[in-house]
Amino acid sequence: MPSPNNTSQEKSALFGTYARTPLAFERGEGVRLYTSRGEEFLDFNSGIGVNALGHSNPLVRKALTEQGNRLWHVSNIYTIPEAERLAQKLVEETFAEAVFFTNSGAEAVECAIKTARHHFSDRGEKERFEIIAFKGSFHGRTLGTIAAGGNPAYLEGFGPVMPGFAHVEPGDLEAVAKKITPKTCAILIEPVQGEGGIRIMEKSFMAGLRKLCDDNGLLLILDEVQCGYGRTGKFFAHEWAGIRPDIMAVAKGIGGGFPLGACLATEKVAKSMVPGTHGSTYGGNPLACAVGNAVIEQILAPGFLQRVEKMGNVLGHHMQQLMQKYPDLVVDVRGMGLMAGMKITPPVREFVEKLRQHKLLCVAAGDNVLRLLPPLIITEDDIKEAFEKICTALDEIDGKKK
Repeated sequence: MPSPNNTSQEKSALFGTYARTPLAFERGEGVRLYTSRGEEFLDFNSGIGVNALGHSNPLVRKALTEQGNRLWHVSNIYTIPEAERLAQKLVEETFAEAVFFTNSGAEAVECAIKTARHHFSDRGEKERFEIIAFKGSFHGRTLGTIAAGGNPAYLEGFGPVMPGFAHVEPGDLEAVAKKITPKTCAILIEPVQGEGGIRIMEKSFMAGLRKLCDDNGLLLILDEVQCGYGRTGKFFAHEWAGIRPDIMAVAKGIGGGFPLGACLATEKVAKSMVPGTHGSTYGGNPLACAVGNAVIEQILAPGFLQRVEKMGNVLGHHMQQLMQKYPDLVVDVRGMGLMAGMKITPPVREFVEKLRQHKLLCVAAGDNVLRLLPPLIITEDDIKEAFEKICTALDEIDGKKK
């Protein structure tokens, strides 16, 4: 067997679907990851926004261990108290009145799509199945969610594209209105596009979408898989716009590293989803939901979200300073809370690799954007350290240019 940190090109038994770096980690603690060689990395990736509470969070670890010693899985044939508790908490803290648990964000979005279509079918409006979505979005990798995202690179090679989706540029309410037909059932949008390059939807645009839905009898579906669960400084990003969706897909931070997702909906919309309409073998099992309950308890603890907002402001300040210092290398900064991005001129994937050499982990996004998704427990000192590493890497590039 090759060493976890072997840099040779030995053939892996895994599908070749990922351009993996040979870097492998043995353990994590807080905002740090460690290799078997003892190398320490500052994590501003957090599993692409998943490890909301950092690595090896004590309360999450305790919940996982205690539940693991009792019961892992029973199937949804039976009542699962841990799932009931987590669903009730989500209902109490959001617009929703019903919750369906999944294992991933893609499954949560699939459930949202099915719920929207079934809602209208149940009302006798079977012709209303089309959904308006947005260019630059990412909703998952299933056949349904790649059709919803509409990215040609993700659609290529997988046969006929699932019908029922129309795409427009985000920010243009008039274009959205023109796409509405008698077949339209919903509008699907990420309040902040993650994979699309940290593109923030304006509050007025989100409010306008809500009004379009109300005026035309449509459902508003939000994909908050990446921007939700405290990432922007609110429990969910749509709260900044003062609106309420009809359906919402959630994942990533909800499990703090454990595979867990959820589709939230109003009772009016969810009531048609009766036995037999949808299901999941693992979704909402005792182990996942025990972890989910430990995560939500900390996310909603007094002062936690306010602190995330404060750290987001600190992060934004550092990005602005960086853009002033390196105007030829950093051409735009954007973000909300601890979901931030910097549009740079060096090839972003090469720059991500350079940052790894300086023991900082980040991730690339569309439009040549360096995406910063640190754990929500990040400190000012951690942010300062990260930007010192970024400055060093930019200095190296700037020096070569000169």
